Amino acid sequence: MRHLSLIVALADHHTTHRAASQMNMTQSTASKMLRDVEDLFQATLFDRGARGLKPTPLGEFVIANARAQLSRLERFSDDFRARRAGGYGTLNLGAISGAAPSLVARSLADIKRTRPQLTVVLHGETSDALLDMLENGRLDLVVGRYSTDRHQHLFDFEPLAYERLTAVARAGHALQGRARYRLADLVDHPWVLQYKTTPTRKALDAGFADADLPPPVNTIECGSIVAILSLVQVSDAVALLPAALVEAHLAAGLFTELPLRPEIRLDQFGLVTRKREPLSDAAQEFSGLLRINAARWGW
Repeated sequence: MRHLSLIVALADHHTTHRAASQMNMTQSTASKMLRDVEDLFQATLFDRGARGLKPTPLGEFVIANARAQLSRLERFSDDFRARRAGGYGTLNLGAISGAAPSLVARSLADIKRTRPQLTVVLHGETSDALLDMLENGRLDLVVGRYSTDRHQHLFDFEPLAYERLTAVARAGHALQGRARYRLADLVDHPWVLQYKTTPTRKALDAGFADADLPPPVNTIECGSIVAILSLVQVSDAVALLPAALVEAHLAAGLFTELPLRPEIRLDQFGLVTRKREPLSDAAQEFSGLLRINAARWGW
């Protein structure tokens, strides 16, 4: 455990001095432990330089596995304490913003009825961030989609539903009032965009390219959905967001919808799990509820 923790600390802090301080040990002890680990692996894990420690390619592989092992051990410890206290353990899951307000929320309500003492930790991020957490062992499962080709080799994917996207602006925006819009009508307006690695942004960029349009130039890039919603509400910016995420804002009269033709669509989202790794009882039950609700409600 201490060797795994030291590897992660060295990766985070880049010097044995700072890593040793975090580990509450002397620098000489940390240096000796690193040499012991490298002797055990018969490989150099960190290159030593004037700017500190830099992981080698083999070191990056070891660091990723060390993070995953520590996360799994921490989750085991949390689950053990909960079970010892008469609880039902912990379910750590991630969900993209388009799935969380509907399918995931309904499925969580269902599982809490059958397991009231189950501790659920829900992370709402973009697919790329959630799959990094899944790879590192911090999550049991993700409701999302692949964002890079390498994910196909790491995870199993079971499609659940489609995610509809809609363009929105604040109520009272100069664009408000038309029945349909083309991207050409919106390209010269301010935009709040998700990061380029997200599926929504990739779909939007492809839409501009298919329409032979340059991408917008007056933009803010933002990784927080909450911040995007706020920026749209207080500015003249346009955003492309999951329809499920903006339903409440539209119903409350805070946003106006800008129906795009042709529509911009995303691939199906689904259940993403680590390959060749069995799910806990709670994760299996939750997965089943996701399937039932996706079929029942037609998401």
